[in-house]
Amino acid sequence: MSLTNIIGKIFVRRQKELEKYLMGAEELQQMVLQRLIALGKDTEFGRKHLFKNTHNYIDFTNHVQVNTYEELKGDIDRMRHGEANILWQGTVKWYAKSSGTTNDKSKFIPVSSEGLHHIHYQGGYDVVALYLRNHPESKIFDGKSLILGGSHSPNYNLPDSLVGDLSAILIENINPLANLVRVPKKSTALLSDFEVKRDRIARETMHKNVTNISGVPSWMLSVLVRVMELSGKEHLEEVWPNLEVFFHGGIAFTPYRKQYEKLITSDKMHYMETYNASEGFFGIQSDPSDPSMLLMVDYDVFYEFIPVEELELEHQNIVPLSGVEVGKNYAMVITTSCGLWRYNIGDTVCFTSKNPYKFIITGRTKYFINAFGEELIMDNAEKGLSYACEKTGAEVSEYTAAPVYMDSHAKCRHQWLIEFAKEPEDIHEFARLLDQRLQEVNSDYEAKRYKDITLQHLEVVKARRGLFNDWLKSKGKLGGQHKIPRLSNSRKNIDELLEMNHKE
Repeated sequence: MSLTNIIGKIFVRRQKELEKYLMGAEELQQMVLQRLIALGKDTEFGRKHLFKNTHNYIDFTNHVQVNTYEELKGDIDRMRHGEANILWQGTVKWYAKSSGTTNDKSKFIPVSSEGLHHIHYQGGYDVVALYLRNHPESKIFDGKSLILGGSHSPNYNLPDSLVGDLSAILIENINPLANLVRVPKKSTALLSDFEVKRDRIARETMHKNVTNISGVPSWMLSVLVRVMELSGKEHLEEVWPNLEVFFHGGIAFTPYRKQYEKLITSDKMHYMETYNASEGFFGIQSDPSDPSMLLMVDYDVFYEFIPVEELELEHQNIVPLSGVEVGKNYAMVITTSCGLWRYNIGDTVCFTSKNPYKFIITGRTKYFINAFGEELIMDNAEKGLSYACEKTGAEVSEYTAAPVYMDSHAKCRHQWLIEFAKEPEDIHEFARLLDQRLQEVNSDYEAKRYKDITLQHLEVVKARRGLFNDWLKSKGKLGGQHKIPRLSNSRKNIDELLEMNHKE
């Protein structure tokens, strides 16, 4: 009997529990909120915000305001210095280093023991449970799991306290039994130099029986390309004939899909998206035929949502899960067992169904272009690029876009800097198709583009190979969970990239 058939029985109970998501999601969420309030009532934050007098959701919203990282930063820094019972019970030893804010290079997200097990590891467990439910023929445990992670370092020199990429914290604290089926070895997985790590991972894993891979699509692709270079093979299934699934998350998969499909031609290969961030594990693609993800409603995460169009208003109509509407764009607010209370995570989502609650990620509250009232979001960008690639046969590796503000003749446009894995024959036709599709999916963009009166035709600039990696490397952000800022109202990033592009 296959080892997967034996181990798979462990997941049957959870597979049945997940059926409660179909009709009982709102009740599960209320139970989560009550648990979090009960566990947080004796913290400094809980006492200040009257948790002992908080009995329901209305009380909770009356006692606790929506918070950003800046508003919690002071308390988080005290926690990092070893103070206990501040935002969460006890002492929190682990901190996930995430991309920064306007004022800081990095954010440090607390990862409590409860959060580690009841959010992050639970998410990983459920990914496997849902995958096995959808693919009962799987042999996933008959081989090795290639898990791509970041690195960590000591936190203020406190004993056993770490700060680093969430993936590194997960690897550091993983059950030792999991190391029996995981590659590469721990010391390699936690290397900080991505270029060295990439080569070592490829050398350590190319002769293993790898059945599944997990990581951020951009960084994983870099590792797989190195595997191909060292092996001399044409397709990845020649190296790993039993590879069957890529569990991916962190960034949109759309720009990378064709490159993976070219690299892995096996018809038994599957792709499964997850929404796992430094702040928590929120969603899993539960149906292979549906790109939307199932919202995980019984973890230590309570969800609220702000309509995107109300983000700048003083009085916002913030709703719990029961108040969301299908097809509407929301900024997501979370309360978790890591001490994030009504925390605006900065991601935007749109629900595709309510029974069960399923959604797609539409972008970031700060990653958009709205220089001229066009309100271009990442979901628009991904659809536009996908369309232009489909029509021209091009493949996009990385990209960023920003506005070119009005000149003395009141002319303005969007400028896209794109690194192609496969360049289009006609870059102007690619730009035309991209612009056309953006108008089709965004009425505000279409209105501003009308007769070129407000917004002129977008410009596409070809980036040299490796430009974005070089830019990240210059900032000490190569590898791990670092991401390219896709859309921005500011030209700071794109101007830096353009200057590096012109120097070559």
